[in-house]
Amino acid sequence: MTGASAAAGPAIVFENVRIGFDEGEVLRGVSFSVAPRETAVLLGETGTGKTLLLKMAAGLVRPDAGRVEVLGRDLGAMDERELLDFRRQIGFVFQEGALFDSLSVEENVAFRLREEKMDEKEIAPRVRESLEFVEMAGAIEKLPGELSGGMRRRVSIARALVSRPPIVLYDSPTAGLDPVTSQRIITLILRLRDLQGVTALLATHRLQDAFALANFRFDEKACRVVHATEDGAGDGRKTTFLVLRDGGIYFEGDQHQIRGSGDPYLARFLR
Repeated sequence: MTGASAAAGPAIVFENVRIGFDEGEVLRGVSFSVAPRETAVLLGETGTGKTLLLKMAAGLVRPDAGRVEVLGRDLGAMDERELLDFRRQIGFVFQEGALFDSLSVEENVAFRLREEKMDEKEIAPRVRESLEFVEMAGAIEKLPGELSGGMRRRVSIARALVSRPPIVLYDSPTAGLDPVTSQRIITLILRLRDLQGVTALLATHRLQDAFALANFRFDEKACRVVHATEDGAGDGRKTTFLVLRDGGIYFEGDQHQIRGSGDPYLARFLR
């Protein structure tokens, strides 16, 4: 699994994106980009469009206006067949895990590969590799109903990464989990970023998740999380904070900029 090449330009681009529903416009001209290996954290109150942006990045929802480009491809110019093929390059971790309750852990993780008609001889080692990465290989025969919330979330991550996508979209990956389990999930996200070069767009209500991603990295030699140095400067790895408000990007910057902004709304948000 490898991330997009830095020479290829941004991995994700939103340009003046607008979308509305019966209750009114939700996004009113949102623009930002995400570089390869970067983690962009979407923050904001409920209803500000965080999950909507993830769905647009996956080609599941089309904007009313503006452009969404992922891995160099304009999603608005693609038909459904092209979008289906494109989504094979995207991993999506839903807030509730979205596992099939009637399928085993192995069947859930293998589902996309079987849909793609991959040879069964290749599927088994790929599934085990993904489950070992999230430390869930021991649950391979269990049903989702036999797992805790944190275990289900880890299986969801295994399913997202089994096709080795260069981009993973996370929708509130630690929501509803206890602090210890939340930290395990963040560690997995760090491992994907730092060992596999994954680019990520992550929506969350938890500021502590954003700061953990900005302040720590996964050290392959030590096989553990260590404190980062200046957001991974020099290797393309960084964490950007994107605060949504009133249909737009209210703030975009790194952890030092958001802490030192002096903006009253951000100060209240940070509390």
